[in-house]
Amino acid sequence: MASRRIIDDQLFTHFITFGCDHRRKLLNLDRPKKIVLGTLCQEQQRQDGKCVGYVLMPDHVHALIWLPQPGQLGGFIHEWKRSSSRLIREWYRNQNMRYFDKFEMGDRFWQPKYHSFEISEHAKLEEKLQYMHLNPVRAGLVTKAVDWPWSSARWYEQRKPVGVPIEWVE
Repeated sequence: MASRRIIDDQLFTHFITFGCDHRRKLLNLDRPKKIVLGTLCQEQQRQDGKCVGYVLMPDHVHALIWLPQPGQLGGFIHEWKRSSSRLIREWYRNQNMRYFDKFEMGDRFWQPKYHSFEISEHAKLEEKLQYMHLNPVRAGLVTKAVDWPWSSARWYEQRKPVGVPIEWVE
C-alpha cells in the first residue's frame, strides 16, 4: 500500500497524527503530556503558527495546525517531535521510571513518520475537530470529551484554558 503524500505547497490547516514508536503508551503520565504541549507552544510561537485544536492520547497525538507559509509543516513537526522526545526521555531518566528497561537509549520515542490530512473547508475542519475530541471517549478514557484534560475540547465547550493558545482559522 502506497503511503499518502503530504501536501504542503499551499496554505491549509493540517490534521496531523503521529504516534509513539511501537505504540508504546509513553504519554500515560501527565508530565510527558505537559512536555508535548509545551514544545507545541514553543514551535507554534517560533513559526507563527496557529493550533486549531489537539488531543493527546497515551500512545499518539492529533493536532490541527495552520502555518502562515507553505513548506513549513515538515520542519514544524520535526522540531516538535525532536524537542519533546529529548525532554521526555530526560524526564523519564531523571525520575528513574524504568523507561529504558525494555528499550535502548537509541530506540526512537516517536514513530519516524507522521500523517497529515490537508483541510481547506470549514465543514471538514469541524468534522476533524469533533473526531479528535471524541477520541478519548471512544477509547473509554472518559464519558464526555470535555472531561479529558489533554485536549482542546474544554476550550471549545467552556472557553477554559487548555495549555496551548487555540485559534480558529477561516
